[in-house]
Amino acid sequence: MQKLSAREFNQDVGKAKRLAAEAPVIITDRGEPAFVLMSYAAFRAQSGSATSILTLLDQKSGPPRGEPEEFMAETLPGSPIKPAQFG
Repeated sequence: MQKLSAREFNQDVGKAKRLAAEAPVIITDRGEPAFVLMSYAAFRAQSGSATSILTLLDQKSGPPRGEPEEFMAETLPGSPIKPAQFG
């Protein structure tokens, strides 16, 4: 990975873009890494096909909705855990 100072970046954005077309470029601020410049294709490849939380929440799949009694888990024989009794 190439490194450019913020000053170098400001003075020659074209150079930064050419470098970023080949590999991500670290842009430093006072000697410390501050930003990364990369091509959009590299960004998409790195971020993958991550699904947003909003998309996941909007999906119609998942457990059916209904009364809790419909979904009571069966107790295993000999299990010390017993279902809660309400009422």
